Amino acid sequence: MLTRFSAKSIFLSAVSAVALMSAAQAADVVQEQAAPGFNWSGLYVGFGVGTGATVHQLSVPGLSFNGIGGNGVFGELTAGYDHMVSERVLLGGFIDATYGNIGPSLSASGLASADLQNVYGFDVGVRAGYLLNPNTLGYVLGGYSWQHFKLDGDLGGGGFDFTQNRGGYVLGVGMETVLSGNWTLKTEYRYADYGDKSVLDLGGGAALNIEPSTHTFHIGANYRFGAQNGGGASFAAPSYNWTGFYAGGALGAGTQVHDLSLAGAAELDGIGGEGVFGEASVGYDQDFGAWVAGLQFDARYSGIRSKLDIAGVSIKGDADYGFDALARVGAKVNESTLAYVIGGYSWQHFKLHASAGGASADIYDWGSSGFSVGGGLETAVSNNMTVGLEYRYSQYEKEDFGSGGFLEDTPRIQTVRLGAKYKFN
Repeated sequence: MLTRFSAKSIFLSAVSAVALMSAAQAADVVQEQAAPGFNWSGLYVGFGVGTGATVHQLSVPGLSFNGIGGNGVFGELTAGYDHMVSERVLLGGFIDATYGNIGPSLSASGLASADLQNVYGFDVGVRAGYLLNPNTLGYVLGGYSWQHFKLDGDLGGGGFDFTQNRGGYVLGVGMETVLSGNWTLKTEYRYADYGDKSVLDLGGGAALNIEPSTHTFHIGANYRFGAQNGGGASFAAPSYNWTGFYAGGALGAGTQVHDLSLAGAAELDGIGGEGVFGEASVGYDQDFGAWVAGLQFDARYSGIRSKLDIAGVSIKGDADYGFDALARVGAKVNESTLAYVIGGYSWQHFKLHASAGGASADIYDWGSSGFSVGGGLETAVSNNMTVGLEYRYSQYEKEDFGSGGFLEDTPRIQTVRLGAKYKFN
């Protein structure tokens, strides 16, 4: 598991570095090249990378478990066409192809191992956008998603594999902002559901059904043909000063994956869950010209949950509330928009709860310290208001449930939040 975590940390650091390097290079020329005349209509092609998690909900007669989950990364190629139907409203279509390794894994002292991964797939859909300012687009998307799932494993020295193709729907939200010339930078969150389908006949009319869902965060660059040909927005960008105190709020969605270790001999990565949350934040930013740095404190209440229902008994594992103390640094990619990385201390409360026959009881709860890293885009919509889309990866300390190290759990949470901030002058 150390190898997977190290690879993920390297991936997140690389994505953050690429985003900030691109932003820093664009900052020196943005006043001339990201003028309000940027034309969003036309064809585009792009590439990107991303990270995310999948949660597999398993069910048989009398039992439902949401679920088995795992994290991973992916690469992406995209093509699309957009058309401005008014000065600020955009409609378009896109197709993306992805290749990655998102999914859970199991290992047991060399006796057995298995990896269930989202290997490759594509999304095709439409999006509707609104120009938050002349250089930055906010949008929602929806459409069809297709995914190839592959199970690879080893049991007692003998290998096995299983593949299945699934189709479903995808929904998402994103922001895209001008870098320089014909290039734009994109950040995006997508949720995909691939339906409840039988994968194993258990006999007697019973079957094992699996319903996979994925939560992914995308960062990419698009090249827009004809973007400098004029015909773009003519309204002025807001005059925004990044220095000052602010207060804000956000709504988001996310996943939890619990990496379980049993006596150091078996590991399951892991027990998954998903849900939504709300968050409030306060902070201070200082503008250094092309760069902005600041501190932020936030608190959240979450509905991110794993759930097991069996024979009338429901057991829920919640990541219900927490807080963060974070620092961030960003580069101005254009006169109104900041691309940034964020990281620092996080604390999260977890709870196991059971209910049956109208009665309920807490089984176990604990608080755990850890760290969060991430990044996002934030853009001004008025002289005092910004909106932003941000991704975070959080990892917390091991909990052994009082077992003396026999059973240990390392929780990891991935979240995406869409928020707004009001800066006090």
